[in-house]
Amino acid sequence: MAVLSRLKIMMFLQFFIWGSWLVTFGSYMIGTLQFTGTQVGIVYSSAGIAALFMPSLVGIIADRWVKANRLYGVLHFLGAIALFIAAKTSDPGMMFWVMFFNAMVYMPTLALSNTIAYSSLEKAGLDTTKDFPPIRVFGTIAFILAMWSISLGGFELSNMQLYIASGAAFLLALFSLFLPDCPTSTVKKDKSSLVSRMGLDAFVLFKQKRMAVFFIFAMLLGAALQINVTFGNPFLHDFGLNPEYTDSLVVKYPAILSSMGQMSEVFFILAIPFFLRKFGIKKVMIMSMVAWVLRFGFFAYGNPSSGGFILLLLSMVVYGAAFDFFNISGSMFVEKEVDTRMRASAQGLFMTMVNGVGTYLGAVISGVIVDYFTVDGIINWQTVWLVFAAYAAILAVIFAVSFKEKNNRVEMKNDTKLSA
Repeated sequence: MAVLSRLKIMMFLQFFIWGSWLVTFGSYMIGTLQFTGTQVGIVYSSAGIAALFMPSLVGIIADRWVKANRLYGVLHFLGAIALFIAAKTSDPGMMFWVMFFNAMVYMPTLALSNTIAYSSLEKAGLDTTKDFPPIRVFGTIAFILAMWSISLGGFELSNMQLYIASGAAFLLALFSLFLPDCPTSTVKKDKSSLVSRMGLDAFVLFKQKRMAVFFIFAMLLGAALQINVTFGNPFLHDFGLNPEYTDSLVVKYPAILSSMGQMSEVFFILAIPFFLRKFGIKKVMIMSMVAWVLRFGFFAYGNPSSGGFILLLLSMVVYGAAFDFFNISGSMFVEKEVDTRMRASAQGLFMTMVNGVGTYLGAVISGVIVDYFTVDGIINWQTVWLVFAAYAAILAVIFAVSFKEKNNRVEMKNDTKLSA
């Protein structure tokens, strides 16, 4: 099987696993298991805690000792077991620990999948900036199909979503045996620095103000993403509390409506090379922040009525830019900026900031805010979303002032990469 085909299948299964439960899991916990907003936020925060150290740690191991593709398969096998156990769990405390273990083995695979793809494309003599987005888009397509499968199957409030995710994880673990080999570092220990020998190369990037600012804001945008992931679907389900909207498509199939956001991602992923070349990473990141403002703002005033439904649809359209323009573009930016010897470590660090610190802060703080604006079991969603929109707007202003770009576009030549 051709390298590109194998990478596309890898990305498809990688995100089918996540799409099977990530968006709808909150609704299952609130609607079926009767968890509070804070409890839901804490369970989701497990991913953030795990991502604080696991992506970087696994990245170091993949860089120096174990081939990334082999490590990738082992982690997905363990994830399949964890998701199977989660499907049988109903206690908030136990759910946290099971999902924490799942996060420990799943979150590093996000960075590893990028590492495997970049390494394979480079060995095949292909351009990562040009050829990676068409591969990554298969992940988005898989996420959409997973959400549709869960919604149309009537599993949004069922543990069946976790069983499906478990099966997909087991399948990917088997498929990893057919992925291209990724070489470990060949740098001799006696000639490398102490930092290099410890495998902490990527952390030296924080010594550069520009990269430090980039990672900090990637973290803060990761918080915005987690806010959306944790409470986007429960918000849509809550329209069912209004008798006027009980039979609306928004209430019946909220995950399908949410999948429109992933459909929007397809367009924006393919447009990333153009936007990076034309505007550079700074303007692209600002576009992402503005898109988050619009995403939350449209949520605040949207509803299943004819006029309100248009706002909900628009919120799905802008989600593509909100997510892709910091997550995918950020990964590509890191790939172009760092030395190849610390590729996996740097991708792990990026994932740690976005899906680690950012996810934890977003999940915990948003859970507290949701409970704060809950009275007699009824959540004031409009106020909640306006608070989050204001947060994204403040980020955009501060980032525009604080981030300094070397030039106005992503460089394509290897000689622009930072030395270790």
